[in-house]
This record gives sequence, C-alpha cells and structure tokens, in this order.
Amino acid sequence: MEGERAAEPGTFAALHGPALRASGVPARYWDSLRCKLEAEVFDAGEFFGIMQVEEVEEEEEGDEEVEEELKKKPNPGNEPCFKVIVTNENGLQASNPNSIFLIDHAWTYRVEHARQQLLQVPGLLHRMANLMGVDFHGEVPDEGSIKQVLQEMWKYNQTYQLSQGTAEEKVPVWYIMDEFGSRIQHSDEPTFATAPLFYMSQQIAYTVLWPLRDLETGDEVTRDYAYGETDRLIRKCMLLPWAPAEVLDVNYSTPEPSEDHYQAILNENKEKLPVAISPPVYDENKIFKVYTDIQQVLNNLKHPRFVFTDDERDADILYNFSHFKDYRSLSEERPHVMLNQFPCENLLTVKDCLASISRRVGRPDGPRWLPRTFNLHTEFPQFISYFQQRERRGEDNHWICKPWNLARSLDTHITNNLNSIIRHRESSPKVVSKYIENPVLFQREDVGMVKFDIRYVVLLRSVNPLKLYVYDVFWLRFSNRAFSLDELDDYEKHFTVMNYVPGVTLKQVDIFKVFAELFQAASAKPAPFGICDYTSSRAVYAIDLMLKWDTTRDALPRKQVMASKPQLF
Repeated sequence: MEGERAAEPGTFAALHGPALRASGVPARYWDSLRCKLEAEVFDAGEFFGIMQVEEVEEEEEGDEEVEEELKKKPNPGNEPCFKVIVTNENGLQASNPNSIFLIDHAWTYRVEHARQQLLQVPGLLHRMANLMGVDFHGEVPDEGSIKQVLQEMWKYNQTYQLSQGTAEEKVPVWYIMDEFGSRIQHSDEPTFATAPLFYMSQQIAYTVLWPLRDLETGDEVTRDYAYGETDRLIRKCMLLPWAPAEVLDVNYSTPEPSEDHYQAILNENKEKLPVAISPPVYDENKIFKVYTDIQQVLNNLKHPRFVFTDDERDADILYNFSHFKDYRSLSEERPHVMLNQFPCENLLTVKDCLASISRRVGRPDGPRWLPRTFNLHTEFPQFISYFQQRERRGEDNHWICKPWNLARSLDTHITNNLNSIIRHRESSPKVVSKYIENPVLFQREDVGMVKFDIRYVVLLRSVNPLKLYVYDVFWLRFSNRAFSLDELDDYEKHFTVMNYVPGVTLKQVDIFKVFAELFQAASAKPAPFGICDYTSSRAVYAIDLMLKWDTTRDALPRKQVMASKPQLF
C-alpha cells in the first residue's frame, strides 16, 4: 500500500500536469491540490469571507479617491456589490503549499440548453437570480426572470472545452462558479489567479484558486477578468461586460489581411505546398485504383473504371476525409496521383479565411452577397466599434457567432447581446456575421413562414484556368418553427440544417455569378494567398446560401444572395 500511495502524486501529475502547467498553477501546490480533490475538501471558508459593499453617498462624490473607486465599481447598476476578503487572522502565504483552494460550480451547461434548464431544474433559476441580483421571488419560473438571467449570465460565465471526443462533445462548456467564486472581483493588479480543472478521477470540473503574493487579513481577493491580455485596447473591449465604455473612435474598416496573415495560417496548418508538375496524361482505358476512408464513396462508386485498394501507396486516386498536408512529397514522388483536395483550400472552407478572401470582391469590407463579418481574434475592437455605431443609430444589431472550423451549426449562436459575443470569443476562435434579420421565408403548411437555405454542390476542376461546375440538383433546407427575432436560442426557429427536400424549383437569379466571384477571389493570388494551382487536384464543395429582401433600391423588396459558406463536402 505504501508504494501505491507514493506513486499516486506521480500519477496525478502525469494526468493533470499539462493542464496545470498551461494554466500557470505552480508545481508547489499540486500535491495539496491532489489531496483536496481526492477528499473533496472545500476549505476556502477558513481563509476568506464575502463582504457586501455599501453604496457611496452622493455628497462624497467630490472626493477624488472615492470617484476613482467608483470608476472601478465591479457591479454597475442597482444590484448589490460584493467582494471577497482574507479573513484568516494569519493572512495567507503564497509560498505555503496548501495555499490552493477548490471552487465548486453552481451551474454547468451548454448555451443551447440554458433556457430549458432554468425552466426545468428545481431551484436553479432562484439561485442564479440571487447570485446575479435579478429580482425573482416566485416559485414558478417566469419568462421575464429567465430572460434577465440569460442576459446577465455573461458577466459570470467561465468556459472550458474537452480535448477529446466527438465534435459535439468538444463544443465549449460554460459554467458559473458558486457564490464564493462569483463574488471575486476584477483587478488589473490581481491578488489571485483562477483556472478550470477537469478532475479525471471523478469526471468533474472545478475551479482552482491560488495567491499571486502574500496577503494580510482584510486584503481583497481579486482576479484579472482579462488574464493574459496585455494590449490595452483589447483589454478594454474584453472588460466591457463589467466596465461599460465606448470605443466609437476605433475605425471599423476591415480590409483584407496582409500576406503575413496567410503565411502564418499556412505555417500553423503545417501544409507543405507542391512543386510545379506537368498535367498527368492517362490512357483512355486506364482502371484507376482508389484509396478512400469515406464510407459514402465506398458504397456508391460503382463505375467499372474505378476499383478500391487498401494500400494508399498503390492508389491512383486519394479520396480522403481528413485534410491532406504533404503535397510537396506527393508532387515530387507521385505527381500522377490525383486527390480530392486542393492545397490551401482552407481559404474557402474555414470561415475566417472565407471572409478575408471575399474582401477581394467589390467593397473593401466585403461583397454584397456576404454579410458584414469580423474575425473576433484579429478584428475585435473594430467589431465593438461597429456594433456600438449601429446601436447609436438604432439599427438592427442581431449577430450570428460561429466557430471558424465547425459545421452543422455546432457552437453557433444568434444574439443581440454584446456581452455574449465578447465572452464567446474566449471559448474558441470565432467569427461574427451580421444576422439576416429580414430573410426570404417559405410557407410551410404545418408551421407557417420559416427560414430556409439552399445547398449547392460544386466541382472545382482546375484553378488556372478556373474551371468550376455546379451540380444541377440542389437542396432546400427548412427551419422547423416559424421565424421571428425572438428566442434566439431556439435552434429549430433560427437554424436550417434539419432536412433536405428534393424536387423543389428555384429561379437561380445571380447565384451562379456569386459562385464565380467567390472562386475567382479564392484563386486570384498564388498560394498561400489563394488556392494553389495543382493540376492533380479535384475537389467537391457544398455551398450554403440564404436569401434576404433588399429594400435599398427604389424601396422595392428584392431577393439577394447572402451568406455563402463553402465547406468540404
């Protein structure tokens, strides 16, 4: 037994060390943390207390120190203001290996389930309302209180995501710390740090809290809500949920990024560009050996000139589901081998890149067929400025926030809550696009007027010269509930990836022109700034588009193609 106990700290470090290092948790705390996790020890109450701060009287506002403190007030508005202080008579020493504490989570959820849980989980709405200062004293959840909690929760939310599992399981998880953790206020010079930790033995997530310096009795426990960010403007934008301010002086123009931006993407993707090759010539009777890991291809490729092989090295055609990386070796060693991808096609299939290359068409901020889109990683202040300008002018401010590289509407959210968008930026790389507030709707007899989108399938045969073909069958996909600009978290009202309906006729006005413009933009520059001209590549893509009413000309409604989104099909 002694040997097992001795090995236990090493096992804990092996399992959780990478996460602890990434979060900056000093190694001197790890063994104490292991013991507290194993025994579920929540001993913060022995060292800290929560104090309610009284409002400062108006006559004191002339005092410069008081005014400065008011500017830092963490809970603007009429709700109570709390702070956490050190109450232990001996203070707290950062060098003490036991000076690390567990914070429990009061609510863990995914955004699309939040409303339902507030409605159905006994006591949850009441607890969240109390924690957030929302006025709710009833027993039965009411829509007004739920709406307020859904608005206010972004001031309290924290997030993490699992590194393993299906795409659905990797969708970010949001959580709200218990009353102790949620009362810890912001400071640009924090006394403590926090980080989420998923304890594998229990399959439970906690937040860990540790001091950044020695503290005395009465010192305040604070953390940096914009931890790790050093740019002053970005920090200001990140802290807007707690410290409202205007950034209207920021120029919200978003020209195409520099060539360095695309080069950095190529390096991050570890994609090796091919050398130039001569177009391969095949005998007209050649039987092609196909290597694929896509079940649809295995089930449906029946033409006699194609046979399957299990040996990738023996194949004439590679039809891969995963992204191909080493085009250089393929072009040097087996230039005759065709494959179903183009080098640098991520410029089309990844949403932030799609927005960037689309700015080569028409206006500097993008073409008319793509809603105004911002990269929340590189164009964050520009978006905030644009949002605030629209708000000042009284214009519609509904936005759709999407991860760069997920499909099927995973982790995609529609909101007019700026705090929500700001916090979503923390969970995973996101773009935010102006939501189509006046879409062309379809009359469903069983539901009413619903949103729909149109999916086309295109084949890119060649980049130079550009040869693009459109499949003559397309699909309409319908929402399952009538459209309205409310209940923005209602998946079946605002999203269309539900079904495919064959045989529906659509007048294809200007749609093919948009496709041509998109691929012309994507191939207008050499790789890595555009799709690479590799003669052994062929690729099939799906393009989803939606129609909106255009009232900008002659005050007459028109249909307009919007929101093109190519993705690997």
